[in-house]
Amino acid sequence: MIVFDLVCPDDHRFEGWFSSSADFTEQGDRGLLTCPVCGAADIRKAPMAPAVSTRVSERQGTTDSARGKQVANIELPAELKDAFAKIAKVQAEALKKSTWVGKKFAEEVRSQHYGEKDEAPVHGKATKEEAASLAEEGIAIAPILFPMADPDELN
Repeated sequence: MIVFDLVCPDDHRFEGWFSSSADFTEQGDRGLLTCPVCGAADIRKAPMAPAVSTRVSERQGTTDSARGKQVANIELPAELKDAFAKIAKVQAEALKKSTWVGKKFAEEVRSQHYGEKDEAPVHGKATKEEAASLAEEGIAIAPILFPMADPDELN
Protein backbone atom coordinates (compact mmCIF):
# COMPACT_ATOMS: atom_id res chain seq x y z
CA MET A 1 0.00 0.00 0.00
CA ILE A 2 1.07 3.55 -0.75
CA VAL A 3 -0.09 6.50 1.36
CA PHE A 4 -0.42 9.78 -0.51
CA ASP A 5 -1.06 13.16 1.02
CA LEU A 6 -3.96 14.58 -1.00
CA VAL A 7 -5.36 18.07 -1.38
CA CYS A 8 -8.51 19.61 -2.89
CA PRO A 9 -8.80 23.02 -4.60
CA ASP A 10 -9.82 24.56 -1.24
CA ASP A 11 -6.51 23.30 0.25
CA HIS A 12 -8.17 20.71 2.52
CA ARG A 13 -5.45 18.12 3.15
CA PHE A 14 -6.07 14.45 3.85
CA GLU A 15 -4.43 11.13 3.09
CA GLY A 16 -5.42 8.26 0.86
CA TRP A 17 -4.18 4.68 0.69
CA PHE A 18 -3.71 3.10 -2.73
CA SER A 19 -2.32 -0.16 -4.05
CA SER A 20 -0.20 1.79 -6.56
CA SER A 21 0.24 5.18 -8.18
CA ALA A 22 -1.78 3.84 -11.11
CA ASP A 23 -4.60 2.97 -8.66
CA PHE A 24 -4.67 6.63 -7.53
CA THR A 25 -4.87 7.78 -11.16
CA GLU A 26 -7.59 5.26 -12.02
CA GLN A 27 -9.75 6.20 -9.02
CA GLY A 28 -9.38 9.87 -9.89
CA ASP A 29 -10.35 9.23 -13.52
CA ARG A 30 -13.44 7.32 -12.36
CA GLY A 31 -14.49 10.17 -10.04
CA LEU A 32 -14.06 8.06 -6.91
CA LEU A 33 -11.88 10.57 -5.06
CA THR A 34 -13.58 13.37 -3.15
CA CYS A 35 -12.53 15.72 -0.37
CA PRO A 36 -13.96 14.51 2.96
CA VAL A 37 -14.41 18.14 4.06
CA CYS A 38 -16.06 19.88 1.10
CA GLY A 39 -16.84 17.07 -1.36
CA ALA A 40 -14.69 18.49 -4.17
CA ALA A 41 -13.72 15.91 -6.79
CA ASP A 42 -10.64 17.70 -8.16
CA ILE A 43 -8.16 15.85 -5.95
CA ARG A 44 -4.42 15.93 -6.50
CA LYS A 45 -1.36 14.64 -4.71
CA ALA A 46 0.07 17.14 -2.26
CA PRO A 47 3.83 17.64 -2.06
CA MET A 48 5.24 15.27 0.52
CA ALA A 49 8.52 15.41 2.36
CA PRO A 50 10.12 12.05 3.09
CA ALA A 51 10.09 11.01 6.73
CA VAL A 52 13.68 10.06 7.41
CA SER A 53 14.72 9.07 10.91
CA THR A 54 17.87 7.50 12.21
CA ARG A 55 16.57 6.31 15.59
CA VAL A 56 13.54 4.21 16.48
CA SER A 57 12.57 6.64 19.24
CA GLU A 58 12.34 9.45 16.68
CA ARG A 59 10.02 7.39 14.48
CA GLN A 60 7.53 6.65 17.23
CA GLY A 61 5.15 9.47 18.10
CA THR A 62 6.92 12.03 15.93
CA THR A 63 5.50 15.51 15.69
CA ASP A 64 5.25 18.00 12.91
CA SER A 65 7.35 20.78 14.43
CA ALA A 66 5.84 23.43 12.15
CA ARG A 67 2.36 22.79 13.50
CA GLY A 68 3.09 21.00 16.79
CA LYS A 69 0.66 18.20 15.94
CA GLN A 70 1.06 14.44 16.00
CA VAL A 71 1.54 12.96 12.56
CA ALA A 72 0.82 9.65 10.81
CA ASN A 73 0.55 6.22 12.37
CA ILE A 74 -0.95 7.17 15.72
CA GLU A 75 -4.32 6.08 17.04
CA LEU A 76 -7.14 8.59 16.99
CA PRO A 77 -8.38 9.83 20.37
CA ALA A 78 -11.46 7.96 21.65
CA GLU A 79 -13.59 11.12 21.46
CA LEU A 80 -12.75 11.56 17.78
CA LYS A 81 -13.48 7.90 17.01
CA ASP A 82 -16.85 8.25 18.76
CA ALA A 83 -17.66 11.44 16.85
CA PHE A 84 -16.80 9.82 13.49
CA ALA A 85 -18.90 6.77 14.38
CA LYS A 86 -21.89 8.96 15.26
CA ILE A 87 -21.57 11.01 12.07
CA ALA A 88 -21.28 7.82 9.99
CA LYS A 89 -24.41 6.41 11.68
CA VAL A 90 -26.41 9.60 11.05
CA GLN A 91 -25.26 9.65 7.41
CA ALA A 92 -26.23 5.99 6.92
CA GLU A 93 -29.69 6.63 8.38
CA ALA A 94 -30.18 9.71 6.19
CA LEU A 95 -29.16 7.79 3.08
CA LYS A 96 -31.72 5.06 3.85
CA LYS A 97 -34.45 7.72 3.51
CA SER A 98 -32.90 9.21 0.38
CA THR A 99 -33.07 8.13 -3.27
CA TRP A 100 -29.90 7.66 -5.34
CA VAL A 101 -30.14 9.80 -8.49
CA GLY A 102 -26.55 9.37 -9.66
CA LYS A 103 -25.18 11.93 -12.11
CA LYS A 104 -28.63 13.52 -12.41
CA PHE A 105 -28.25 15.02 -8.92
CA ALA A 106 -28.00 18.67 -10.03
CA GLU A 107 -30.92 18.29 -12.42
CA GLU A 108 -33.05 16.57 -9.75
CA VAL A 109 -32.48 19.07 -6.93
CA ARG A 110 -32.91 22.00 -9.32
CA SER A 111 -36.30 20.66 -10.52
CA GLN A 112 -37.39 20.17 -6.89
CA HIS A 113 -36.23 23.65 -5.94
CA TYR A 114 -38.21 25.27 -8.74
CA GLY A 115 -41.36 23.24 -7.97
CA GLU A 116 -41.26 21.09 -11.10
CA LYS A 117 -41.14 17.97 -8.91
CA ASP A 118 -42.24 17.20 -5.37
CA GLU A 119 -39.50 17.65 -2.79
CA ALA A 120 -37.90 14.42 -1.65
CA PRO A 121 -34.50 13.57 -0.18
CA VAL A 122 -32.01 12.56 -2.88
CA HIS A 123 -28.29 11.92 -3.12
CA GLY A 124 -26.01 11.50 -6.09
CA LYS A 125 -23.00 12.91 -7.88
CA ALA A 126 -22.30 16.51 -8.84
CA THR A 127 -19.23 18.10 -10.32
CA LYS A 128 -17.60 21.01 -8.55
CA GLU A 129 -19.04 23.30 -11.22
CA GLU A 130 -22.57 21.90 -10.77
CA ALA A 131 -22.33 22.31 -6.98
CA ALA A 132 -21.16 25.92 -7.39
CA SER A 133 -23.99 26.63 -9.83
CA LEU A 134 -26.57 25.21 -7.42
CA ALA A 135 -25.16 27.33 -4.59
CA GLU A 136 -25.34 30.46 -6.80
CA GLU A 137 -29.03 29.70 -7.40
CA GLY A 138 -29.63 29.46 -3.66
CA ILE A 139 -30.16 25.69 -3.70
CA ALA A 140 -28.88 24.20 -0.46
CA ILE A 141 -26.87 21.01 -0.86
CA ALA A 142 -24.27 19.31 1.31
CA PRO A 143 -21.52 16.81 0.56
CA ILE A 144 -21.72 13.28 1.86
CA LEU A 145 -19.06 13.27 4.57
CA PHE A 146 -18.00 9.65 4.38
CA PRO A 147 -17.25 8.00 1.04
CA MET A 148 -19.87 5.61 -0.23
CA ALA A 149 -19.94 3.17 -3.09
CA ASP A 150 -21.83 4.24 -6.21
CA PRO A 151 -24.90 1.91 -6.18
CA ASP A 152 -24.68 1.72 -9.99
CA GLU A 153 -21.22 0.17 -9.71
CA LEU A 154 -21.88 -2.40 -6.96
CA ASN A 155 -21.93 -6.11 -7.76
